[in-house]
Amino acid sequence: MSDPAPKTRPFAGLDPGNVLDAIEQLGLVPDGRLLALGSYENRVWQVGLEDKEPVVVKFYRPERWSDSAIEEEHQFAAELAEHDLPVVAPTTIDGRTLHHCKGFRLAVFPRRGGHAPEPAHEPTLRHLGRVLGRMHAVGATRDFQHRERLDIEQRARAPVRWLLDKQWLPLHLEKPFQQLGEQLLEAIEAGWERAGDVAELRLHGDCHPGNILWRDDQAHFVDLDDCLTGPAIQDLWMLVSGEAEQRGQQLGWLLEEYRRFHDFDARQLHLIEPLRTMRMIYYQFWLARRWDDPAFPAAFPWFGEDRHWENVIQQLKEQLGEMSEPPPLLPERMT
Repeated sequence: MSDPAPKTRPFAGLDPGNVLDAIEQLGLVPDGRLLALGSYENRVWQVGLEDKEPVVVKFYRPERWSDSAIEEEHQFAAELAEHDLPVVAPTTIDGRTLHHCKGFRLAVFPRRGGHAPEPAHEPTLRHLGRVLGRMHAVGATRDFQHRERLDIEQRARAPVRWLLDKQWLPLHLEKPFQQLGEQLLEAIEAGWERAGDVAELRLHGDCHPGNILWRDDQAHFVDLDDCLTGPAIQDLWMLVSGEAEQRGQQLGWLLEEYRRFHDFDARQLHLIEPLRTMRMIYYQFWLARRWDDPAFPAAFPWFGEDRHWENVIQQLKEQLGEMSEPPPLLPERMT
């Protein structure tokens, strides 16, 4: 909700020539090789350099974050890297990590190779648990001043209201979605009440397998674009999958290693399904908010179809049932 007036065609004018101009303005010498990398929220390019390793250049979506918020993201990444954590932090050039060129804001990152980690794999999850425990130990040492806080209003209540106000749903589905939204919000709030007053800290915020590069049995965490303040479980729940028993076992592997480096309040397990529900709601809001960006209709042509919204409502109904179930059971040694 940090960009109240999304800019139509926000990346108009960001052609290969301007990408190269931006790199040259920073004192780097491109060799002409450009590769657009998959990114919808921002625009990301791999840029070849003369006599140096290629770099990755991120152009931030205009009007989404303030400069202070982006700089705080960069400072957090650098702080984690200083503690020998495998986070890909932006490169400092002329004393800065955030740069401006022709109306765009950009940052340069070292290139890292790898692939998403193997799901449901015990050694992998134990490794990720150790790294995340160390990351959160650092994240708990101070507070964000300019980043968002993970809360129900911004991630669920306001998106439901916005989708209805802007009439994004087919007419015959508006009332069912409104009624379901009210039930979902009640269930989300009930989950938060069951969890109680859990501690919050600085988080990666979008810690799904796609933001982890796995190579040579090591993880590299990338894209802290959504770093925020919230409960630790936000950086853990997206790494587990399968049925309830499998998720409990995988969480056990993660948390057994995590707790070697940072405390974990088990009451946070009550937040897993509410957080999943909030993410599902927010995803629809995100797509609708970005529809003026030509990249979105091209990539998500099904978004405006009746069938899509029918599926969304069905999935959210199932999620309402999930939120009524107890949280996953951890192995006895973890309780």
